[in-house]
Amino acid sequence: MAFSSQHGGNIIEAAAAIGVEADLLIDFSANINPLGMPDSLKRAIVENLTLAERYPDVEYRALHQALAKHHQVPLEWVLAGNGETELIFNLVQQLSPRKALLLTPGFAEYRRALARIGCEVTDFHLSEAQGWQPDESFLQALTPDVDCLFLCTPNNPTGLLLDKKLLLAIAHRCRENHIALIVDEAFLDFLPDEPGLIPHLSHFPQLYILRSLTKFFAIAGLRLGYLVSADSKTVGHIREQREPWTINAFAALAGEVILNDCGYIEASYHWLSTEQPRLFNGLNGLRGIKVWPPSANYIFMRCDVDGLDLQRRLLEENILIRHCANYPGLDARYYRVAIKSSADNDKLLDALQRVLSNTDGAGE
Repeated sequence: MAFSSQHGGNIIEAAAAIGVEADLLIDFSANINPLGMPDSLKRAIVENLTLAERYPDVEYRALHQALAKHHQVPLEWVLAGNGETELIFNLVQQLSPRKALLLTPGFAEYRRALARIGCEVTDFHLSEAQGWQPDESFLQALTPDVDCLFLCTPNNPTGLLLDKKLLLAIAHRCRENHIALIVDEAFLDFLPDEPGLIPHLSHFPQLYILRSLTKFFAIAGLRLGYLVSADSKTVGHIREQREPWTINAFAALAGEVILNDCGYIEASYHWLSTEQPRLFNGLNGLRGIKVWPPSANYIFMRCDVDGLDLQRRLLEENILIRHCANYPGLDARYYRVAIKSSADNDKLLDALQRVLSNTDGAGE
């Protein structure tokens, strides 16, 4: 059994499938920081509950000023949204590309946004033989007839970071061929030493960076993402044409507060620097499981036990993982697991050990 949901975090559907309460499941399918919402934001929300009684500032000036200050970019380069996904659709609608190139496997919403406007999509298939990474041959696919390219780094679901030299070469190639380059950096905040492409925006007029605050700051229910681009004309057109008040007052407040919470940010880096290698090594030591070294807060893996529905078997252990069978280019053997707390990671490893030990031919 593989759930039909396009995304992780659908614990209600998963719980219903096995007849248990959703709060009994440990959710490894959604890549959310296990430290939870920062205490600084909890206090700010409690102290500002009356924000719910009035409309937010339709321009979200304080939020946009906080984001621009954080990245040291002009205010007109920044646009916040109700999660990053809203901005994917806004941007595609505004750019109206005719032919787009997607790397597969990749995040489903790029394809959905492009399909909505009738854009032709060409897939560039990543292969396991090449470590699920593009190489310089990818540059040859960036021909003048392509007018839009989506990249995700770290990639979802593989968790792999694009080589920086290749990424800049891609940006140069896109500039030469007038290709809109949309780079999804939703998980880059988990990498403290990776600034991404925002510092390079002034050199690439058709480069658009998508960021999410949902994952790192554990505010999936609030929804907050943003777009950064030196193409202030396009950013301005989206700002003018989209629906008003798509960001709720508490999500806007979150963006004003959490980027300054240095204690939470450092605690998150400490957690990940400990649990990322520990969970990877634990998974890597299991017979019948192939894993790829992660760069962010989730791990991509393959189950090599014939006929084993690993998601279903782990649900019987009250653990939900993300199957990847609905990613183009992958099949039912591939899964993605979030890196969670030490205690939850131990439960996952113990459950996997039980499931694989009780399966004839594990690892064969």
